[in-house]
Amino acid sequence: MSRCPRTIPALLRAAADRQGDRPCLTVGPVRLDYSGVREAAGRFAGILATLGIQAGDRVAVISENRLEVLGLWLGCAWRGAVLVPLNTAARGAQLEHMLINAAPKVLVIEPELRERLEALTAVPEELERLLQLGDSSSRPWRSIPTSSFPEAADPVEPAPVRPGDTLALLYTSGTTGASKGVMCPHAQFAWWGEVVGGMLELGEEDTLYTCLPLFHTNALNAFAQALTHGAHLVVGPRFSASRFWERVAEAQATVTYLLGAMVTILSTREPSSFDRAHRVRVALAPATPAGIWGSFEQRFGVRIVEGHGMTETNAVIGPRDGEQRPGWMGRCMPGFDARVVDEDDEEVPADTPGELIMRAEHPFAFATGYWRMPEATVQAWRNLWFHSGDRVVRDADGYFRFLDRLHDAIRRRGENVSAWEVEQVLLHHPDVETAAVVPVPSELGEDDVMAFVVPSSGRTIDPVELVRSCEPRLAYFAIPRYVDVVAELPLTENGKVRKFLLRERGVTSTTWDRERAGVEVKR
Repeated sequence: MSRCPRTIPALLRAAADRQGDRPCLTVGPVRLDYSGVREAAGRFAGILATLGIQAGDRVAVISENRLEVLGLWLGCAWRGAVLVPLNTAARGAQLEHMLINAAPKVLVIEPELRERLEALTAVPEELERLLQLGDSSSRPWRSIPTSSFPEAADPVEPAPVRPGDTLALLYTSGTTGASKGVMCPHAQFAWWGEVVGGMLELGEEDTLYTCLPLFHTNALNAFAQALTHGAHLVVGPRFSASRFWERVAEAQATVTYLLGAMVTILSTREPSSFDRAHRVRVALAPATPAGIWGSFEQRFGVRIVEGHGMTETNAVIGPRDGEQRPGWMGRCMPGFDARVVDEDDEEVPADTPGELIMRAEHPFAFATGYWRMPEATVQAWRNLWFHSGDRVVRDADGYFRFLDRLHDAIRRRGENVSAWEVEQVLLHHPDVETAAVVPVPSELGEDDVMAFVVPSSGRTIDPVELVRSCEPRLAYFAIPRYVDVVAELPLTENGKVRKFLLRERGVTSTTWDRERAGVEVKR
């Protein structure tokens, strides 16, 4: 990497010159070598050029894992534009906020997901065209012209992009407000590729397999790792516990990517002939529970690599010098700084809980802020350190261990859930006077969503009906699993909810459990 600028076009050109006809990317039936991926970047940039996309313009996409999503990422990188991959589960007010905030010029969508747009009350003013993937329908959305996604265009030359130019806006849930668009520059992706690739000891003979969604940083970073280390990335469909090892074997993968809850799910399944019928040697698996770490490695023959990184940051904490401890995130990696601080940003002694703050030594290795949210940017990056919102401890040997979140963010099955956003939906229900949402421990690791609701005067709350009312307005993973109807919420002297008391109370005999009741939610 030291021989070329830390931009995706520069990395791709250098990799294509070195690797040529070696495999680079496989999505479904399509396999491209490194030269083919370089050509695809020029062609997708050509498509964007025919649509009038210029440097800095946003291109939003709502799609499951398919070649066009990575093609648009490459095309935006080549063109100097900005990709905005949106969570396919987003809907209602959250989706509307994302689109209005991002202000894309073009929106690309799978036809199966177009229904999500029909419920929106506003259209981004800058939106000029809606493109549907694999569908020739020309039915406009509101006043926006609609057509099928162009199949081909003449390639164009790469734009003069710089390492600090924004390549993607990745929306992550806020803790006390609406979702924020994280401005991820070219160099951040390049550093993700170099640092995580080093953690996993990637080489040109490796095949990487990911089933994680391409609207999250993890899967996009896997592509950056492949480009940086000359490896081959295979992108699969969404995670299926019953088919995971079979798909990994079909891909002939040597490296894969898991989240803590996925590790738990795989570990609890009945033994299968596929458990060891694969070539995987290592899995990046943040938040793996300490109690199943060893049994997972023994059963599946896969070494786990733990670490800590966020959409806003990079792989700051991990297996420095290859050393790890089950249940611990790791130590600070070279090129980064990490501290544990109190509410005044003063560093606390070893073994004392506090907030994890981080910074990078390299230019643009972190995100550059939140799109069109300057106050939130200043707050998160105050004193020139990024404030994670994670409550951690650091021991005398420099190992960091995650305890919980400081605020209202909830982590469920690898997805961030904003308690504030869930509360806003609950408060729109006519039977709800007030509501508070908190995380509670999940048996699969991470969190489940729990709602405490106070009924309006003279009203009765039906948990099933309340959950159903959330379906058109919330992503499926944000819909509460637990509902507790209470007479009042514990408040501070100035009227704020004492959420720590609700978290301590957790699930009780009065709590309604959606899963126990057998109530499925729509995805």
